Formats: sequence, C-alpha cells, structure tokens
Amino acid sequence: MIDIRLVRDDTEAIKAALGRRGIDPADIDRLVALDAQARSSIGARDEVRARIKAISKEVGAARRDGDTARAEALSEESRDAGERERELDVTATDIQDQVRSILLVLPNLPSADAPDGAGPEDNVVARSWPEVAPVYGDHQRVPHWEVGAALGLLDMERGAKLSGSMFPLYRGMGARLVRALESFALDRHADAYEEIRPPTLVLTETMVSTGHLPKFEEDAYHLERDDLWAIPTAEVPLTSMWRGDILDEADLPLRLTAGTSCYRREAGSAGRDTRGLLRVHEFEKVELFAYSTPDQAAAEHEAMVARAEDLLQALGLQYRVLDLCAGDIGLSAARTFDLEVYSPGVDMWLEVSSVSWCSDYQARRANIRYRPEEGKGPVFVHTLNGSALAWARIWAALVETGRQDDGSVVLPDVLAPYLGGRTVVDAPG
Repeated sequence: MIDIRLVRDDTEAIKAALGRRGIDPADIDRLVALDAQARSSIGARDEVRARIKAISKEVGAARRDGDTARAEALSEESRDAGERERELDVTATDIQDQVRSILLVLPNLPSADAPDGAGPEDNVVARSWPEVAPVYGDHQRVPHWEVGAALGLLDMERGAKLSGSMFPLYRGMGARLVRALESFALDRHADAYEEIRPPTLVLTETMVSTGHLPKFEEDAYHLERDDLWAIPTAEVPLTSMWRGDILDEADLPLRLTAGTSCYRREAGSAGRDTRGLLRVHEFEKVELFAYSTPDQAAAEHEAMVARAEDLLQALGLQYRVLDLCAGDIGLSAARTFDLEVYSPGVDMWLEVSSVSWCSDYQARRANIRYRPEEGKGPVFVHTLNGSALAWARIWAALVETGRQDDGSVVLPDVLAPYLGGRTVVDAPG
C-alpha cells in the first residue's frame, strides 16, 4: 500500500500520480478526511486515557488522606471517563479500518518513467525480436488445439471432463514438453536465483501482502473450509517468505525462483480467448522474485526482463517487449514490462511474461524491512517479480511455430536434454 504520510503531506502530488492511473481525486479527498478523523479520534481517546490514569493517582491520594467522599467522586468520574474512552476507541478503530480498507485497494504510485495512457492501446512497444520479422507458412497457421489433438499432445475435452472448461490436459510428448520447459528455465536461473518449492495453498494474509486481496477476490480460488487460497502466481508465497521480518542490507538483493502450478478463475472472461491454451484456469509458470534496496531496484528490474528475453530467444520465438502505460499496470506495480510472443496459428500476440517493480508497496503490506549498513532504523525493502516464463502460451506458440509441412512439430534444440534427446513429434500415419 502507499504511505499514508505521503497522502497527508503532499495530497496534490498523490492525486496527480494516481490520476495517471484513473483514480478520482475525490477518492483521495475522502481518504484524507477519514485519516484526519481517525487521528482526531485517537487523540481524543488518548486524552481520556491520560485523564483516567491521572484520576487513578488522585483516588489513591484521597484514600490515603482519608477523604472518602472525594475518592468516591473521583471513582465515579473515572467510570464515566472509562465509558467515554471505550466509545472513542470503537470510533477510532472503525475509522482506522476504513482508512486501511481504502489503502488496500488503492494502486501503487506509477513510476515517472511509465508512459502516460489509459489502457492497453497506449502501451509502448519498446523493442521486438528478431529485428526482421519471420515469414510464416500456411502449415504454421494452424491453431495449437488442432495440432495438439492431431498429434495426441493436448486433450481439452478430457480436461473438461475432469474439471470443467479451461482446464487443459496434456498427454505424452505434450506433457513432457511442459516439464521440459520448467526444468530448462529453472536451470537457466540457477546461477543467480535460489530455487524454492513453495506451498500452492496460502493464508489470506499471504494473498493480502501482494495485493491480490481484497481487490481481486473474484479472480481467486478459495477453499472456504480451511480459509486457504490457491496461488495465482508464485509471487504470492515468495513475497511473504520474510513477512514481518527485518533483513540486513548485506543480504540484498535476495533473489528467488520457483516453478509452480498457478490458478486463476478468469472471472469475466467467458467467450473471450477461451479456446485451447489462450486462457486457462490452471497453468505452470516459473517465477523470478527479488527483495532489493531502492537503489538496486532498477538494475534488478532490467536483469529480470533480460532473463525472460534470453529464454524466448533460446526457444526461437518471435516476441516484443511492451512498456505498460500508467493506466494499464497492475495494482501493486510502479513499472511493468510485458513480453508477448507471436503465435502464428491463432495470429495473436500472447502475453507470456509480466515483469514488475513494485517499489515498497507490497513490503508495506507485508511489513518487510531491511537494516541499512550505515546503522539507520529499518526501512521497507522494494520487491520485484516476473514470469520467466508462463508455459501454457509458450507451449501453444512452440507447437504452432514448429509445425512442419507434413504435420509434424519440431521443437527447439535447447530442450533436447530435457526431452530425452528427441525434438521432433512425428505426424500420425
């Protein structure tokens, strides 16, 4: 969440920054007013508490002096003050809760470097690879769900039979391809990132820490009996590994990577890009995550994007990097770069990675701080996260791009060690 002190001290600047994200200035005025009420109520409550403590001493002195009447009068005043203190405490707590509720759904302040814009149409293409776009043949213009079904790699019907629509079922070489992609990516990140295998069911507090709750509750899977949530991304558990802790600056940047299943309800997506693997409820993804100091954050962000690009180039997939405008970045992010691959069979650019710098927004929610080496008091870390990569759409793009004239599919050579040396899926017959 954003720092309430910034809202108090520089309200107009906060309005201007969040205005770039489409937030109504009136919402900030309401927050400022509630915060002022909360502080006023707290001040009044604390004054009454102080008076109660003072009365207690006066009662003791009166009893020692044998002044029973004064002691009784003071005790009655103390009881009345106690009732008043409880009323003020309830009011202060209620208003504080209202302030926190607003802060939990307000987005992060966008970086000054993020382009202006209201939505996806205003995102900026930062670069593309390769410089000369490939020419695709008619044999590559077949959608992956048809290629996958023909080669026995993908069975969406049996996935739906088991779990409902938008739950894919991979078979044979198709299943092995998903496993190969995850192992390939984790191995490429092992030089700088510690591999983690986190739980995929987490506490509500864990989801709140990243910003996925309360705003995006409708898009998450919730196990009500145990009050656990299925993670939409490994960013969620990785962010909370040091929740409530204080790190040493010498340990930063602290880099983590994890390959997990991810779950998203995709609320509101009915009828929109729901064929095949374009939009699914369960998918595999390798996540990169880092805690850093503010000064380290820009370099970490750049390095994460470079790693995602390195994987795409190694896989031979055409892609572009989008610098997301202020109106399109996610709730927790200050700056985001999306990587999209071109999938010739569906003639679409598919997002396969979103790499975000979240400044101290998530760290404030999770109370994660570090102790600077110069010995000053603890300050909030910065968090960064990025997909490297999400495999469902990569799978789709590889199958479509690698399709040959005879209906077979040729997979990238870099995956050979993970596929038993085999990189060709032969056509039937």
